[in-house]
Amino acid sequence: MENRLLPVERQLEAYNARDLEAFLNCYAEDCLVEDGVGHVQMQGRDAMRERYANLFANSPNLHCRIMNRIPVGSYVIDEERVTGSMGSEEERHVVAVYLVEDGLIRRVRFLR
Repeated sequence: MENRLLPVERQLEAYNARDLEAFLNCYAEDCLVEDGVGHVQMQGRDAMRERYANLFANSPNLHCRIMNRIPVGSYVIDEERVTGSMGSEEERHVVAVYLVEDGLIRRVRFLR
């Protein structure tokens, strides 16, 4: 697997296993998480830890399935279907655009 794909694939596996530490270890310490128009939703692993600890603890059936993955330069674009978030039966369609540098996810933008 290509280097830029490794952290993206590992964070997906950790997300589906609800393994918070393995998930966070795929991200740079100062990572940015943005919405579709670039508004910062979270900055840094500590902010991510708080949000994802709550999500993982309250979503026993959480699962993300990749529908399509496109690597472009330092970016990996995943089309995702997420189920089981916070106990919801609803399937969410999400596109995640990951910027990978030095083997870690530096920035992610979620399009919903």
